[in-house]
Amino acid sequence: MSVCVIGSLNLDIVCRVHALPAPGETVAGLSVSRVPGGKGGNQAAAAARCGAPTAMVAAIGQDEAGEIMLASLKDAGVDTGRVVALPGEPTGQAFIWVSDAGENSIVVAGGANHRLTPDQASDLAGRKVLLGQLETPVATLQAAFARGGGAIRILNAAPALDEGRALLPLTDILIVNETELARYADLAAPPEALEDIAVAARTLIGRDDQTVIVTLGKAGAVAVRRAGLHRVEGRPAKVVDTTGAGDCFCGVLAARLSEGASLEEAMAWANAAAGLSTEKPGAAPSMPTRAEIAARLG
Repeated sequence: MSVCVIGSLNLDIVCRVHALPAPGETVAGLSVSRVPGGKGGNQAAAAARCGAPTAMVAAIGQDEAGEIMLASLKDAGVDTGRVVALPGEPTGQAFIWVSDAGENSIVVAGGANHRLTPDQASDLAGRKVLLGQLETPVATLQAAFARGGGAIRILNAAPALDEGRALLPLTDILIVNETELARYADLAAPPEALEDIAVAARTLIGRDDQTVIVTLGKAGAVAVRRAGLHRVEGRPAKVVDTTGAGDCFCGVLAARLSEGASLEEAMAWANAAAGLSTEKPGAAPSMPTRAEIAARLG
């Protein structure tokens, strides 16, 4: 397989609301649905739909939610041979509120994701790209990256966790948003100016061959190296739901890099794909196909 995603699988319980509730506020839900998600599952679906042979390393429970997640991955074309169903553990679930403006608030109950072991992430030689996030144990991802065997190791360091810093020396491409960048760079607030973003990103670079990509939402993304940077501008989108847009960026970036594309070309594809994903509801189901991304790029 060209891409191997080591990460989480969650069944998303999505509630549409006019506006996100403030602390202590009760609001009326407009609708509720169950949608396949989880950062790992979303990224694997995005990579596979972009055309890259993709495998998933993950853990689910022996329950209905787990069956839904497996069916969703297979439908996207993901190899699920390394997804284990654990007795006595619930499949992860995420509870998501989505407003009329497309903004969201999310609470995740990790369940079986927290039981993903280093042994399950062994024997990954021959993969071109390894892609991980922080909704599963850091030790498991650390073992996978250490055994990377020459693969490009991409870490989407989300959610931001202090223990995630241990993975930085093993990472070739780090992907964070502005809030996560501020957390890892020990800043009081997310940087806004491009120059400040670059300065903060470079504090996380420990090798000359490392890159930090900072996703900027509708403003696009910027890749920062010790010497120089590359920015892709955001693309107009008819936003319905932003859930999973960052995951779409990560998965498509991994897919294109596995095919030998330059970082600049891969970022252009990932940026276009992320915008497309916001135009449909849900996370994994909103990941665009290769043909849709190519059409958006013109």
